[in-house]
Amino acid sequence: GGTTLLLLLPFFHCPPPLPLFHVFFFQYGSCMQGPAGTTGRDGNPGANGIPGTPGIPGRDGLKGEKGECISEIFEEPWRPNYKQCAWNSLNYGIDLGKVADCTFTKLRSDSALRVLFSGSLRLKCKSACCQRWYFTFNGAECTGPLPIESIIYLDQGSPELNSTINIHRTSSVEGLCEGVKAGLVDVAVWVGTCADYPRGDASTGWNSVSRIIIEELPK
Repeated sequence: GGTTLLLLLPFFHCPPPLPLFHVFFFQYGSCMQGPAGTTGRDGNPGANGIPGTPGIPGRDGLKGEKGECISEIFEEPWRPNYKQCAWNSLNYGIDLGKVADCTFTKLRSDSALRVLFSGSLRLKCKSACCQRWYFTFNGAECTGPLPIESIIYLDQGSPELNSTINIHRTSSVEGLCEGVKAGLVDVAVWVGTCADYPRGDASTGWNSVSRIIIEELPK
């Protein structure tokens, strides 16, 4: 018969088929996107930035209303100003006239003077009588607001009582006077009569210390 031809082909080993995602990777060059993850924590605050450049100046405002002119006065602090005149056993027995005086330098015209007389006073009489002790400033009584005075009045009493009793008591005459000008001031204590009453036998400063105290006070 005829001749039989046997064709020998080389043996090739075929690998197993690739998984699907390998095929996808080889075809598209990337992986498939998975589901979204959970939100992460906030990061630390960042550092402060550099200061910005200054802005341009604003426009001028509207013109204000005209102000009031006020003059400011600076005064010196108040300094104490006082004086005392004293007498030991003045023993002044006049019924009318000046008893004692004390010269004082007043620093301001808008201040007040506080005056005090302290000493023993006595009045005696056989019938009703009245005596008045008062201050003067440069010879005139105080008018700002009223005179500074003290009185002693004695009634005639009853026939069985001794109306000539002789009692000396330490008393005072005190007050404030305004309106006295600055400068040298003669402050004096006087004794006189009361209105519409006869005078008696007066005595001032018997057997004890008498004094006048003068003090300048701010108003």
